[in-house]
Amino acid sequence: MPITELLERNAREYGNDVCLVEINPEMKETRRVTWKEFELIEPVRAPYYRREITWSVFDEKANRFANLLLERGIKKGDKVAILLMNCLEWLPIYFGILKTGALAVPLNFRYSADEIQYCLDLAEADILVFGPEFIGRVEEVADEIGKHRLLYYVGDGCPGFAEDYTAHVADCSSKAPDIRLTDDDFAAIYFSSGTTGFPKAILHKHRSLMHSATVEQKHHGQTREDVFLCIPPLYHTGAKMHWFGSLLSGSKAILLKGATPKFILQAASEERCTIVWLLVPWAQDILLALDRGDLKLSDYHLDQWRLMHIGAQPVPQSLISHWKEYFPNHLYDTNYGLSESIGPGCVHLGVENIHKVGAIGKAGYGWETMIIDEHGNPVKQGETGELAVKGPGVMECYYNDPKATAEVLHGDWLWTGDMAMEDEDGFIFLVDRKKDVIISGGENLYPVQIEDFLRTNDKILDVAVIGLPDKRLGEIAAAIIELKPGVTCTEDDIDIFCKQLPRYKRPRKIIFSHVPRNATGKIEKPKLRQMYGADQLVAAQNRG
Repeated sequence: MPITELLERNAREYGNDVCLVEINPEMKETRRVTWKEFELIEPVRAPYYRREITWSVFDEKANRFANLLLERGIKKGDKVAILLMNCLEWLPIYFGILKTGALAVPLNFRYSADEIQYCLDLAEADILVFGPEFIGRVEEVADEIGKHRLLYYVGDGCPGFAEDYTAHVADCSSKAPDIRLTDDDFAAIYFSSGTTGFPKAILHKHRSLMHSATVEQKHHGQTREDVFLCIPPLYHTGAKMHWFGSLLSGSKAILLKGATPKFILQAASEERCTIVWLLVPWAQDILLALDRGDLKLSDYHLDQWRLMHIGAQPVPQSLISHWKEYFPNHLYDTNYGLSESIGPGCVHLGVENIHKVGAIGKAGYGWETMIIDEHGNPVKQGETGELAVKGPGVMECYYNDPKATAEVLHGDWLWTGDMAMEDEDGFIFLVDRKKDVIISGGENLYPVQIEDFLRTNDKILDVAVIGLPDKRLGEIAAAIIELKPGVTCTEDDIDIFCKQLPRYKRPRKIIFSHVPRNATGKIEKPKLRQMYGADQLVAAQNRG
């Protein structure tokens, strides 16, 4: 069934229960806003520390926006883009779009003005809904993007080039529009993270969204009593599809604006959160703060916290071992997925398999996996190949890009571009991105393996390994190393440490610098290649 029916069910059965809470920990004023006040003053005039809404208000607000869109001529198959930071308005707007039969098109909040325009044009969006953080960027291209589309602004002080969302939506009906939706209707366009090039538009049907909700609930067992702490950006499939587990179970979620260790533990404590999804850097930051004594667990109420899970990147075994020292009773899971596979869950570790930390796990609920060679044939167990996945959450296509679609969709199988191997127990381990493999003197080097080794050094906070051009070897492995605060470490120290590796796997160049990651925690290797002169090498490989 279409995922909008879950929202309508929750509004009927749990209408007066709080479903979403927005926490703004940086706000000095700590007044809390109830759902009744929220109805009157939407969008809330900051600063407010905490806002909340119930399931019935959520559904009513989605209906109001849906009816506004229908009044403005939006119909099935049209596209409405969302450019908002995480906030209480985000999900009602998203579901309002879906209720019209239109496609929701979430945009990355880090996009530049040119990228915003590019993505709107690629997705053929008819409307852009944006917030105050993006006035400057949208204004840069407003004359161009406003020629053929409406611009709605969510916030105080609506700029002259846009229409006021609040003023328009207030007069619209709160009844559900009479639009029939099916699993086969198109629902959303998500953009790839761009870690391997410019974003591609990923088209999904309602079937994909519903499957992601089922997968999340099956993997993590959400019940009505659970409270999910959501920190990553909602524009990304990772955060939203994890929240879909709360939608399916009718349970509460907390939208936390800010990812410092103190903010995370404080929100988990105050809101009695039971499930928290973290990115590796955030988990590392929490552990560092506890190690230094900057934070003390005794200052928080965390007994109810039952599950910590991580996705979006390989997880070092040492991190989870350290985590269990502070949180011995936590269940732990790793989630793997792509926007092309409707986010996390096509592969997952499973809370019962913590002894296999380091692996991404096995095929998730309703999914199949296969590791293949360059011709699409299965490789032998223990050999490295490309991970392919098959299931109800595979995308329909890259929108308006048949060439790119043909490169990754082969029948019902999605070729992920991730190199992997399966051990004797059937657990899958990521080796690296196919495009990130370094060929040095004829040997294949997999940066993730070198990164995992370097992270076992207790002086290293984060590390990225990339290939740099070399006249003799073709390319060499370079390690960009971000040290923990206050520690001293030299290139010689790293060279000595790396003698535990086979000679051909040792980094030939050491660079001490910050390791950039995008909003979903993935290392921005294209940016590093540009910074350190590897662009020509990558271009040559692509031409080859």
